[in-house]
Amino acid sequence: MARSLDGLTLAPVADQAPGQVGTRTRFAYHEKDGEIWAEYAGGDVVRGHLVGTREGDRLDFRYVQLKHDGTTSAGHCVSTVVELPDGRVRLEETWEWESQPGSGTSVVEQLTQHAP
Repeated sequence: MARSLDGLTLAPVADQAPGQVGTRTRFAYHEKDGEIWAEYAGGDVVRGHLVGTREGDRLDFRYVQLKHDGTTSAGHCVSTVVELPDGRVRLEETWEWESQPGSGTSVVEQLTQHAP
């Protein structure tokens, strides 16, 4: 199993659809006893939260977010935790909105201390 996500900051490696999570979004992850949660913000997202569970290298969580235009949205995501050759963590994600149409895949990776 890849290492704990607790205390890690992750960011998308590519922008998603306009108005959603993008490369300027930062996720602050927490993990304890099979529970995961994170706060996120940046880009078009003012504030977001995710909460769910981890079983081995599989995350299963729901997310909600508030955008700068005042709209909110929510969805479901399943991620696989992968440890990169340099020791950082990557999440390979499959997500689906529950509050609006849309689904897709994304990749977020751990930022190093000196990354912006």
